[in-house]
Amino acid sequence: MSLINKEVSDFKVQAFHNNGFKEVSKADILGKWSVFFFYPADFTFVCPTELEDLQNMYDGFSKAGCEVFGVSCDTHFVHKAWHDNSERIGKITYPLLADPTHVLSRDFEVYIEQAGMSERGTFIVNPEGKIVAYEVTAGNVGRNAEELFRKLQACQFVHEHGDEVCPAKWTPGAKTLKPSLDLVGKL
Repeated sequence: MSLINKEVSDFKVQAFHNNGFKEVSKADILGKWSVFFFYPADFTFVCPTELEDLQNMYDGFSKAGCEVFGVSCDTHFVHKAWHDNSERIGKITYPLLADPTHVLSRDFEVYIEQAGMSERGTFIVNPEGKIVAYEVTAGNVGRNAEELFRKLQACQFVHEHGDEVCPAKWTPGAKTLKPSLDLVGKL
């Protein structure tokens, strides 16, 4: 069953952000774009490469009006310890959400019961709190922040221009399509 247009459930979790702890809730995501970037666990192998890649693109996400949330089933204390002990994670300036009770990973349907961890799930959530794009990747395959950013931009464009669609590899300023009977069979 698809999660497209599923509204994110109410939640309240702890986060490590800007060298401190804070609470993040559903109210914090409403009214702006969000990316929920689930990863299996802190102190692992592929995860720090992905989170660093995302940090390298974070200014672009911020300028696009989108907050990024890294999410694992670790506690906010473990996020702080990882931040303090890893050069790559020490660079991160976006919030790392703690999900030890699995409220988020279950809601986004990426929780692996037997492992107590989440899959590598990436979700773009619109300002109304609804999932508009997502991808779940095998635990041994890292993701690409540039492609995620391109998808965010396409989702934002379509959200604003509902009568146009973005073709493959679309980037801002590129030609879009306006679905019509005239295009059927001609693309």
